[in-house]
Amino acid sequence: MWLRYQFDVAEVLTRATMMGASLAAGLHVLLGVFLGPYLVRHVRGSFEEITAVARAAFLSGLVLWTWVLLVHPVSLPRSVPPLAGGLALTAMMAARFVVRAWRSRRASKRHADARVIIYGAGLMGRRLASNMLHDDQSDFRPVAFIDDDRAKRKLRVEGIPVRGDHTAIGKVAQRFDATHLVLAIPSADSPFIKRVQDIGREHGLHVKVLPTMDRMLGQQPHVQDLRDINLEDLLGRRPVELDQAALADQISGKIVLVTGAGGSIGSELCRQIARFGPDRLLLLDRDESALHGTQLSMTGRGLLEGEELLLADIRDSETLTRLFAEHRPDVVFHAAALKHLSLLERYPAEAWQTNVLGTLNVLQAASRSGVGTFVNISTDKAASPTSVLGYSKRVAERLTADFARSQPGRYVSVRFGNVLGSRGSVIPAFTEQIRRGGPVTVTHPDVERYFMLIPEACQLVLQAAAIGQDGEVMVLDMGTPVKIADVARTLIEMSGRNDVDVEYTGLRPGEKLTEILFTDGEERRPTSHKLVSAVDVPALHPHEALNAPRDGADTVHAWLTQHAGAQRSTVLVDE
Repeated sequence: MWLRYQFDVAEVLTRATMMGASLAAGLHVLLGVFLGPYLVRHVRGSFEEITAVARAAFLSGLVLWTWVLLVHPVSLPRSVPPLAGGLALTAMMAARFVVRAWRSRRASKRHADARVIIYGAGLMGRRLASNMLHDDQSDFRPVAFIDDDRAKRKLRVEGIPVRGDHTAIGKVAQRFDATHLVLAIPSADSPFIKRVQDIGREHGLHVKVLPTMDRMLGQQPHVQDLRDINLEDLLGRRPVELDQAALADQISGKIVLVTGAGGSIGSELCRQIARFGPDRLLLLDRDESALHGTQLSMTGRGLLEGEELLLADIRDSETLTRLFAEHRPDVVFHAAALKHLSLLERYPAEAWQTNVLGTLNVLQAASRSGVGTFVNISTDKAASPTSVLGYSKRVAERLTADFARSQPGRYVSVRFGNVLGSRGSVIPAFTEQIRRGGPVTVTHPDVERYFMLIPEACQLVLQAAAIGQDGEVMVLDMGTPVKIADVARTLIEMSGRNDVDVEYTGLRPGEKLTEILFTDGEERRPTSHKLVSAVDVPALHPHEALNAPRDGADTVHAWLTQHAGAQRSTVLVDE
C-alpha cells in the first residue's frame, strides 16, 4: 500500500514536471517569437540579441514560477523555475558567444590585400574595425590598434589588441606586414593629421582618414568612408564648438535672408542655417545658375521653384527695397561681394558699385523693413587695407557701424581670411596648373595667408552673429598663416607629379606678404567664444558714399583710399 502510494506520488510529480517543462518550453518559444530573438534577426552574441534572450527567459521563468505557486504548489520546489531559467539563459548565451567568437576569429584570419593599423581605439575606431571584420567584401583587415591613451593598452576589440602608442607604429607595421595606417579620430586637427601622415610615410604605410563628425552625420564608420588625406585635412581642419542654444535662438522660427546665396560662403551659410529650423530661408543672388546649384545642394531638387529664391542684383536699390518689404526678413546675412583682388585693382569703380553701394542698398532695404539682425560678411583684407578690395570692404564695415548707431536692430560685421575650396581661391588654380603639367605660379616665396574650411568659417560666422554686439566687427581666429609656396608644394606632392615646378611671378599691386586680422590701433576684445574677438570701427555716414565722385577710376580709387580710414602699410607690402 505504501509502495503504491509512493509510485502514485512519483507519477504525479513526473507528470507535473513534464507538464511544467512543456509549458516552459512552449512559453519560451511564444515569448521569443513576440519579443525576439526568433523572428527578429540579430548579430550573434550582440547586445541586442542578449537583451532579447534575457527578456524572454526572464518572463518565461516568471510565468512558470507563478504557475508553480498557484496551480501546483506542491508539484515542484519553488527554486526550480528561477534555477531552470538561469541555466537556460546561461546555455543560450554561451552558445551564441561561441558562435560569435568563432566568426570573429575566422574574420580576423580572412585574407585581405590591405592589412590595417587603426590609430585610435575609441568608439569610431572600434566600430570601424568591427565593420572591416564582418564585411565579406572588404579588402581591409585590421591587424592592430594604436592609441596614445595608456588606459587602453590592454584593450582588445574583436580579438584585435592595442599594441602601443604612436612610437610603436614602425614595429607593429613590420611585425604584421601592414600596408595601411587609418586615422580613426574624426576630431583630429590639422597638426595631428600632419604628424600621422609623416609617421605613415616614414614606415611606408598608406595613410587614410575618416571624415569629420559633422560630415559623418552620426553614422557608423565604414570602409567606404575612408579616404586619402587632402589639403583641407592638412591646412584647415579644426574642431569648432558652437553654442547651439544661442544659434537656435537666433535663427529658429525666423525669416532669414542670405545675399550672395549662390557663392561659396553664401551657399554654405544657407546649408548651415537650414539645420536650425528657420521659418523661411530666402536665397538672394543675381546669378540664376548659382541659385540653382545652391537649391540643388540643399533639397536635391533644382527646379528653381518656390518663393524662397530671389533673383536680384544688390546694385538695384528699388528691387531690393521691394523684396525686403514683401518678405520682411528678421535676420540678414550679407555675403554678396566682388572679391578678386587683382581684377578690382584694375576696375575700382566695380568694387565701389558692388562692395560699397551694393552693401549700402542692402543696409537701407533691411532697415526700412525692420530687420532684427544684420550680419555683413567682411574680410581680413579690410584690416589695414592696401588694395581696392580691402578699401571697399573696410568702407562696408564702416557703413554697417553707422547703421548700428542710427537704426533699431543689431548690425555687426564678421571678418575672416581665405577659405579652402572657394571659387577664385588659389587651390583650384593650383590644381588646374598641376593638371596641365605646370608650372604652378606663386607671387612670392614668403607670401602667406590664413586658411579655413568653408563649413568651419560659416559655423563661426553664425556664432559671431549670435554673440556680436551692435556695431562691432567680429574677427574670427584663423589659426596660423600658411605659406602659399608650401601649399603649392603640398598639392604637387599629393598629385604625384614630381616634375611640376613652382614659379615666382612677384607680388601684384596692392597685395600683402602677410595678411593681418586687426588694424593698428584697434582694441581687440575677447568674446564668449574663444575663436571670436571683437573690435570697433569708426562709422561712415551713407551720404559720404552716395555723394562720392564717379568721374574715373583714379578718382574712385582715391575716394576709397581716403574713406577706408587706414594707411597703406610699408611693412607688409612689397613695393
